[in-house]
Amino acid sequence: MIAVPVGGLVWLFQDELFEPFGDVRACEGSETPLPAVIAPGGAALPDDASDVHYVTRKGRAQVSFLSSRIPDYLHRAGLLADDGPLVGGRNGTKYGLGDGEPELPQGLCGSPLRGPVWSYANDSVDVLVERSTVAPDRFPSPARALVTYTLPLP
Repeated sequence: MIAVPVGGLVWLFQDELFEPFGDVRACEGSETPLPAVIAPGGAALPDDASDVHYVTRKGRAQVSFLSSRIPDYLHRAGLLADDGPLVGGRNGTKYGLGDGEPELPQGLCGSPLRGPVWSYANDSVDVLVERSTVAPDRFPSPARALVTYTLPLP
């Protein structure tokens, strides 16, 4: 008779029991939770961000997400000039990931980033973004991004 109430409690609180911090976005092994609004480098993820996953360890966070609004995010994060091209110059540079080759950093869960990829960085955030295999100077829609940044001190 006790098994039914205990089983019901386990079912009711299963996310809190099996997901770090009760956050379905958090990957196993994360050391600290991220806020509801994730803002690497001070720029919130795009409104249409989906399939969001993160891992936090040693004061750093890695966040993976899908979005059709990657250029807007890169502008808001200070990684692209308002009138600058998406690639070349101080903007995106090629990253050594071949066509269709996956990358999922150790500890990060969810779908991997797939090459080819462009890399963007400044002092506060590093971003890898899938690029189109058909039009190399464009992003697919949606594109997966992998953002790495230092967590603010508590």
